[in-house]
Amino acid sequence: MSKNNISFILHRPQLSENIGACARAIKNFSFKKLILINPKPIFPNDKIFATSAGAKNIIHQSKVYENTEKALKDVDIVIATSARFRNRNIKHINLYDLKKIDFKKKVGFLFGSEASGLSNDEISYANYTLQIPTNPEFKSLNLSHSLIIIAQIISSILKIKTKPFLKSKKIKSASKKEIHSMISLCINNLEDINFFKPKEKKPIMLQNLRNIFYKMELSDKETRILSSVFASLSKKR
Repeated sequence: MSKNNISFILHRPQLSENIGACARAIKNFSFKKLILINPKPIFPNDKIFATSAGAKNIIHQSKVYENTEKALKDVDIVIATSARFRNRNIKHINLYDLKKIDFKKKVGFLFGSEASGLSNDEISYANYTLQIPTNPEFKSLNLSHSLIIIAQIISSILKIKTKPFLKSKKIKSASKKEIHSMISLCINNLEDINFFKPKEKKPIMLQNLRNIFYKMELSDKETRILSSVFASLSKKR
């Protein structure tokens, strides 16, 4: 297991100081990967470097994307942090469940903006949602505080010797990119038959579709089979 497999992803961060503090927290626990999605401040800037306090290399090496889909294309397991319960058919885990995650895969922790957190649309890209236990009457945590709590827990887990997984070596899990390709093929075929109606319900229907496929933990072979099925259906028309 390698800390290089772990990414910390900030979705639309609002404050330069928080971005810098997050970079500092990442370096505190020897992680390296910071990803930003459509940050509000100009990135990078002097305030970000100032609050990073010695973690300038994390900022220089970070990647910036314009949307969630592009940011997550190379991530195998996405864990979205949220203080709110989501009425979605998605797996909810706590900090102690993180030891069950296969950190041999590429794992990304997705954090929402300081102002509004993560929307249901962003949550729909996740394999799991994670809630940090806090005072029920005051759940709000600073962005960098949330990140550093998770970074410390993951750092401790990676130091523990674990037994190898008993899963067959012949079975290879589908990558996020392969699943995304399959979902896109499915969506395109559904659009061709005018499936998404009424139009105002299309966003929630897309969220539900992504929830279904991402939580299935498909193998690469299963993903290829489903892609072939969707492609064949389009030919039949």
